[in-house]
Amino acid sequence: MIKEINGLHHVTSLASDAQTNNDFFTRTLGLRRVKKTVNFDAPEVYHLYYGDAEGTPGTVMTYFPFQGARRGKAGTGEVGTTVFSVPKGALPYWESRLTEAGTANLTRDNRFGAARLRFSGPDGDGFALTETEDDPRAPWTGGGVPEEAAIRGFHSTDMRLADPGATAELLRFMGYEEADTQGEVTRFHVPGGNAANVIDLTRVNAPMADQGAGSVHHVAFAVEDRAAQLSVRKALMDTGYQVTPVIDRDYFWAIYFRTPGGVLFEVATNEPGFDRDEDSAHLGQALKLPSQHEHLREILEARYLEPIRD
Repeated sequence: MIKEINGLHHVTSLASDAQTNNDFFTRTLGLRRVKKTVNFDAPEVYHLYYGDAEGTPGTVMTYFPFQGARRGKAGTGEVGTTVFSVPKGALPYWESRLTEAGTANLTRDNRFGAARLRFSGPDGDGFALTETEDDPRAPWTGGGVPEEAAIRGFHSTDMRLADPGATAELLRFMGYEEADTQGEVTRFHVPGGNAANVIDLTRVNAPMADQGAGSVHHVAFAVEDRAAQLSVRKALMDTGYQVTPVIDRDYFWAIYFRTPGGVLFEVATNEPGFDRDEDSAHLGQALKLPSQHEHLREILEARYLEPIRD
């Protein structure tokens, strides 16, 4: 069994417009944009990162905003809901704030005894805020949300699967333990992990999802360093998973593999972090390009990457 995984590192999704995406996360949800860079494989598209003050693993939502991309179609084999942690008693504030912002599909529910507020992002993305007691993470408060209500980081992701059995076995192998079951939802958590250490698996009778704007592209799990990552990679490959070589993503090293349920998993290092090329006071302000794309800066800025208004 793998013992190096601490919980979530980041969640990466697709969007249809960079400015709309930026405004939703920085102005509506009050997160900090901690990095403005480009998709390594499609440098004409931004890669935007939002999180706490430092972009701490377990807090960072990232997006590839493909301009004008069609919306995805919900189904199985995907993350249906990304859930953020907020303090106990914060939901009335958020219900008022999101209503005023015109946020779609606001609904209250309760999962495993915790009150939640569900809503949709600009591209129909599925989100929820869940009240969490004793979350030790310090929030970013530069986005206009008071500290007593601000998002602390991820709580969990909810994966929609036709048959969760094989993915449940994978999570157990990755160090997760089954915590509870509520109807068609089974909850797993990493004991002693970071504060973003919960995964829900939901059995859904539906066709496979068709990925597009609003869809989660992949879920990344956190390990401390490259040595831990290599250990995880070997364990997965020894079990029969097809895992990519280690890829340098500038702010972390990454490996990827496809799960039995269809969701793309990444294992990312906590090192080196988002301050490797910007000081903490100015994270996310300048356009940072991977070294292999630096020679394209002039053409990218002139033709493809429309400036984002902060």
